Amino acid sequence: MAFLLSVSVLGPLPAQEVRPVGNLPQRIAASLQKRIQESGVDVGVAFRTLDGRTEWFFHADDSFHAASTMKLPVMIELFRQVRQGKLKLEDTLVVRNEFHSIVDGSLYSLQVADDSESEIYQAVGQRRTLGDLCDRMIARSSNLATNLLVEKLGVENIRATVDSLHADGMKVLRGVEDGKAYREGLNNTTTARALLVLLEAIAKGQAVDPEASAKMTEILERQTFHEGIPAGVPQGTRVAHKTGDITNIHHDAATVYGPRPFVLVVLTRGIPDLKQGSELIADVTRQLYQATE
Repeated sequence: MAFLLSVSVLGPLPAQEVRPVGNLPQRIAASLQKRIQESGVDVGVAFRTLDGRTEWFFHADDSFHAASTMKLPVMIELFRQVRQGKLKLEDTLVVRNEFHSIVDGSLYSLQVADDSESEIYQAVGQRRTLGDLCDRMIARSSNLATNLLVEKLGVENIRATVDSLHADGMKVLRGVEDGKAYREGLNNTTTARALLVLLEAIAKGQAVDPEASAKMTEILERQTFHEGIPAGVPQGTRVAHKTGDITNIHHDAATVYGPRPFVLVVLTRGIPDLKQGSELIADVTRQLYQATE
């Protein structure tokens, strides 16, 4: 999870009513819409079972600050370059905490207090493998590991891979904590549908190749933040997911391996309290899980 102290510069969603799209049982669809409307915040949902028989989309193409969900395409690009023979997961990088702003090239550093993972900061000057950095980026949502990988892989390459998977709503401009870019409105953004497309590609073995997809699923299952989607499914259910949280932004994007496996993305904007945001995501998950039983 990436923590920032400023509010997202993205404006509110359009005020007009948007009709949900999908084939859920009417009682579940009505209950979901009621829960979302009563929350009083902006919510984007994309849901589809892996067998393709059941789906539901609500504001699924509205753009949100991506927060740490942008780390998902970074992982995919890492495995793509490994598959091409350009890199190995055992290759190492020197850990450093200096990066260049995309605005003017000036240097900036990340603050450990704003990161959800602190151990890697103690390794500055030491070498860590790309595999270790990837695991920290996804499972612990390390910002420092993310920026090291983004710089190594190249933003243009990450964007090209997103485009090749037809996840058009995911826009990766930079790493995280680039304050000058943030103030200029140059942020990573995503839609719920784009994250669903990326997770479906992994779940179906189509992100890079089946072997890479299986390894990425294992990493996503090691996620250490479980207050959102995992809290809305029966205990013991396998969940491979990536969260994203900054001020007023709470997201979770997952593949849930229940009786009928499904991909679910819930993006929220406007809830200042992390607990309330997680409860909303869990409530949405709980109701959608019923449609797969």
